[in-house]
Amino acid sequence: MKIVIVSDIHGNFDALSALRESYDEMWVLGDLVNYGPEPAQVVDDIKSKATLVVRGNHDNSIGFNQDPRCSAPYIEMAEATRRFTDSVLNSGQKDFLRSLPLYEQTTRRDTRFHLCHAVPSDPLFGYCEAESNRWATEVENLSADILLVGHTHVPFVRSVGRCVVVNPGSLGQPKTGSPQARYAIWNDGKVELKSYPYPVELVVAKVQAMPIASSLRDDLSRILRTGSNPPTKREKENIRT
Repeated sequence: MKIVIVSDIHGNFDALSALRESYDEMWVLGDLVNYGPEPAQVVDDIKSKATLVVRGNHDNSIGFNQDPRCSAPYIEMAEATRRFTDSVLNSGQKDFLRSLPLYEQTTRRDTRFHLCHAVPSDPLFGYCEAESNRWATEVENLSADILLVGHTHVPFVRSVGRCVVVNPGSLGQPKTGSPQARYAIWNDGKVELKSYPYPVELVVAKVQAMPIASSLRDDLSRILRTGSNPPTKREKENIRT
């Protein structure tokens, strides 16, 4: 059995459409929307293809009109793209985001999985990097062999006690220093992190047409092109000089 695991698509339908991996099931670890130019298309595609989907902080933001609680460099662009996303999604698409569970527990081929967007103790907002000691606490009371998480946009596989923690990275807004879309597969007990190219400049052109401030469009475009975080205020000043 082969499962494709994706996370943090963020309205990047071109990245999602470019996935060529065959699979028996697709699992999605949240954040279908915001930042990207085509959130409605992403929601509809995931509704039709995915077997399991959990709610991310940006899905929660649109579904319940709440703050996604982003880190400082992303607050302004998250709010601007949240307003855009809210304007282009219909009521059925918002209902779908609202209906997504905070976590899923399931078993395939005698392997027990726990799926959430961030961390089990704080499935929407908890930020935990790959090397953090916090993972030991997070998996301590889980009855799972594999914990699947997203949220950080950085892929990793790490054994923590009897549990393997897997983050597939971001399909639509990777932060690995490369623009390639990131995902993972579980294939009859084996986990593999994978990536593939997609037409980034096509997405950039769509971002540049979004009805948000030009500075935010430029920041979002830079993230897509470089696979890195947006420049800080000081970095922007240096760029201008």
